[in-house]
Amino acid sequence: MKFVLEADDRETPRALAALNLGPPFEIITAPPIGPRTKPKALNVALPFARGAYTVVYDAEDIPEPDQLRRALDGFRKADRRLACIQASLTVYNTADNWLARMFTANYAGQFDVFLPGLAALQLPFPLGGSSNHFRTAVLRKAGGWDPYNVTEDADLGIRLCRLGYRSAALNSATYEEAPARFGQWLAQRTRWYKGWMQTWLVHMRRPRRLFSELGAAGAIAFQILLAANVLAALIHPLFMAGFGFTLFALPQPWATAIMDNAAPIFATSLCSGYASTIVLDFVGLRRRGLLAQSWVLVLTPLHWLLLSLAAWRAVFQLMYDPQRWEKTEHGLAKTSRIAGLRPAEPRRALRPRPIVPLAPIGPMRIMQTAHGRAMG
Repeated sequence: MKFVLEADDRETPRALAALNLGPPFEIITAPPIGPRTKPKALNVALPFARGAYTVVYDAEDIPEPDQLRRALDGFRKADRRLACIQASLTVYNTADNWLARMFTANYAGQFDVFLPGLAALQLPFPLGGSSNHFRTAVLRKAGGWDPYNVTEDADLGIRLCRLGYRSAALNSATYEEAPARFGQWLAQRTRWYKGWMQTWLVHMRRPRRLFSELGAAGAIAFQILLAANVLAALIHPLFMAGFGFTLFALPQPWATAIMDNAAPIFATSLCSGYASTIVLDFVGLRRRGLLAQSWVLVLTPLHWLLLSLAAWRAVFQLMYDPQRWEKTEHGLAKTSRIAGLRPAEPRRALRPRPIVPLAPIGPMRIMQTAHGRAMG
């Protein structure tokens, strides 16, 4: 089990020293060169990983107790083309506010409906940033993670598929804390959009090669998942403004001509986008047993406007500060829908929390901490 620390980090070493860790825990200091990103830290630890499988959890994650065993069973039953198994991410602080509820609905639609469908069709899909279970040998063959991409998981999911491997979805939940404060939410969504843009630009440097490696269906899925997703967020306010103009424009001849031609286009685009999102998230909430939270889907138009703000913010960051990693603060949840979770507490500086080791499974053993990420 590896702790990867930055050279100028003072808090985490003190917290670890207070725990008196010995084998099999290892502390690795990342070299003070290059970007200070999560994928860089993962790449630093990867050469020291000795297990046949490598798993990435975020520090705040709470995976279901049997998840590692189920992932291992999935690998044993599959052929060698299976490179990664993605567990389902879900939010535990759903009742904090409407943003947390919308986050819950989005995760339910994505991880419980959309990604399993793509995996069943053996199409490429961007991985989630946590609960990724990899074959270590394949991970090394793929070159690890792109240290300059702020959504390294999305890039790696596409890259594995281009190398001839596939990813699968695991019906096992990993509970996470959603950023319920708008500032934290905006920073995280900005990073996601920026990373998706980076991923699209990198893989589109040679479009013909991309098409050849992914195949027709895979290449189309790639465009829908990344390009169409980002583009929809960027143009959404323009479509809303256009639709509003067609409704409230002055009754001048030129305005009437615009209304007659543009109104159906704007209305159809907006309604189809809202409907597809609502249906997907509704089905996900039903599968999660969370239909009581589905009322939040009526706020989808407002949520899309906020997503557009994050997307445009990401465009400017991509141009002027592409490797900026706005970290998401955790430990702020007010509620929890999982029995047995401790009540959320405000974060306190230098307050070490206990390490929770997960049971060893053959050559694979993973642990999580409240101060950093680990891999084994």
